[in-house]
Amino acid sequence: MAFRAEQFLRRGIDSLQAYVPGRGIDEVAKEYGLSDVFKLASNENAWGPSPAALRAIQGVLEGLHRYPDGGASVLRERLAQKMGVAEGEIFAGNGGDDVLSVLARTFLNEGDEVIIPRPTFSPYAHVSRVMGARIVFSPLRDFRIDLEDVLSRAGERTKLVFLCSPNNPTGTIIPEADLLAFLENLPEGILVLLDEAYGDFVEDPAWPDSLALIHRFPLIVLRSFSKIYGLAGLRVGFGIGDSGLIGYMDRVREPFNVNQLAQSAAAAALGDDEFRARIIREVARERKRYTATFEEMGLEFIESQANFVFVRIGDGDGATEALARRGLIVRPGGAFGCPEWIRVTVGVPEENARLIEALAQILLSGGGS
Repeated sequence: MAFRAEQFLRRGIDSLQAYVPGRGIDEVAKEYGLSDVFKLASNENAWGPSPAALRAIQGVLEGLHRYPDGGASVLRERLAQKMGVAEGEIFAGNGGDDVLSVLARTFLNEGDEVIIPRPTFSPYAHVSRVMGARIVFSPLRDFRIDLEDVLSRAGERTKLVFLCSPNNPTGTIIPEADLLAFLENLPEGILVLLDEAYGDFVEDPAWPDSLALIHRFPLIVLRSFSKIYGLAGLRVGFGIGDSGLIGYMDRVREPFNVNQLAQSAAAAALGDDEFRARIIREVARERKRYTATFEEMGLEFIESQANFVFVRIGDGDGATEALARRGLIVRPGGAFGCPEWIRVTVGVPEENARLIEALAQILLSGGGS
């Protein structure tokens, strides 16, 4: 008698949907017979990785037969110095997704409630559902996280709130005054995960100093090396919070969860201030180029503080497909429940110019071909 995989599942797993990443360059090139494809879908650093990170990788290749430092001690020491916090207040993870997964496994019980603004980064809901938590969604207001609505949905079973600032896919931030008021009014016993993966690109003076709040409130701040330092392929993310919270997460994480290449590259990248400053300048300039052009085209868009722009195109899926046929990969808004929109990553000037030209052609032809 054949067994059924379903009979072994943890309760609720059968209802999960696998995360669907953006289409890859090789996939699109093969499907449409293209030799030149630009990917502007996953908010990667189009200028490449930090040169200091590349040099550091070369220096540790011969030691790959050894296990990495299980505590990522050098990386955590340098992060602590850079961020002005204690080493015990830093959790190093295999990308931001690992931070989210360990957070959920550490603090969520079956039946706990989690509040998540929507639309936002989908893995928040995924890691919560894996642990049997109930998701309570809070709709955005004018494409911004509505903290008053989030507070109104907090109940006796609420355990965790996910906030993304700048929010993905909208690029909007939570201003300092709003964040502080929210934390001060949040009922006791609720933990907040504040995802600042795109925070390096923020220009708005209302941007909060979130790290100054980790000792006053049950708050864990998530940041990443994927965006600003161009290390998405190595997967390095980190969380910063009270040492008690971080200590319990360290008990739950996998052994050697950050590989040796990733640790060395990330530690070196932290000292590459010239590269970081250049990427911030480039993204700011090219982001302005996008928004100025969209405005000229008469397209609705959200003023972004991240390295992407959310723009209303009419038929998001149709435009995404039409762009792919022209060798340009973008993220359809349907992935976020916004089918009239697309999310476009800020790329290098050549990529952005090609996207703008292709978009103009698609709009002229009616948006479908």
